[in-house]
Amino acid sequence: MINKRYFMHKFSFVTLFPNLIEPYFQDSILKRAMDKNIFSINFFNPRDYTKNKHKKVDDTLCGGGAGQLMTAQPLFDCLDKIKQENPNAYIIFPLAAAKPFNQKDAVRLANKENIVFVSGRYEGIDERVIETYADEVFSIGEYILTGGELPSLIMADAISRNIEDVLGNGASLDEESYNSNNLLEAPSFTKPINFNNLNVPSELLKGNHSKIHDLKNKMSICKTKYYRPLEIPHRLLAIFVESPKWGTVFQAPPTKRKK
Repeated sequence: MINKRYFMHKFSFVTLFPNLIEPYFQDSILKRAMDKNIFSINFFNPRDYTKNKHKKVDDTLCGGGAGQLMTAQPLFDCLDKIKQENPNAYIIFPLAAAKPFNQKDAVRLANKENIVFVSGRYEGIDERVIETYADEVFSIGEYILTGGELPSLIMADAISRNIEDVLGNGASLDEESYNSNNLLEAPSFTKPINFNNLNVPSELLKGNHSKIHDLKNKMSICKTKYYRPLEIPHRLLAIFVESPKWGTVFQAPPTKRKK
């Protein structure tokens, strides 16, 4: 579902490396959205706010430990400046120790006028910054990255797609994974009909939209059951069990046998 747009949205990025983020918005769908003034981006570098004469923004960990931590002062001053300019700024920290970011979050956050992503580096950010300024904290997965720039980009992309007029056809969101019934998106096919003796399912070629919808729903159930069996809704799992022939609708990729 597309969120109605009542203002120009803004994504702000607090980062030591703006050049890692900015190029992503210079092509394709997101660039066109920016050209239409649907949303804008801007950057804040903590080095511009540090009081250290050497522009240092990190220090050793209290209590010992490997690596450096981003210090509180530059980020406090930077985020204070942002909140002064826009009291409604919604501040998000991408962190490893946080709740998972999902599609429901992306849809909900598309209603925010100004979202600020604070990207950590080194061993992370002084916890006092997070406790003072975070409106929400998110993890994009159970793995560790070099910095918060990539998670910030991922969330900004996912959120922006749910803003009105960003996508050419907003109806395409309705059939994507995670947007309906908690099912994964059904497999998609294009021309040619036969490629290397691999055929498009014939039901998709007959023009019966009711049957096509039914087939795609069945394929979604099969795909979800194969890749994420614990997440499939019980009512759909029961239907699947009662109709084992649906298992032939979508042929899942083979798994490697253990030696």
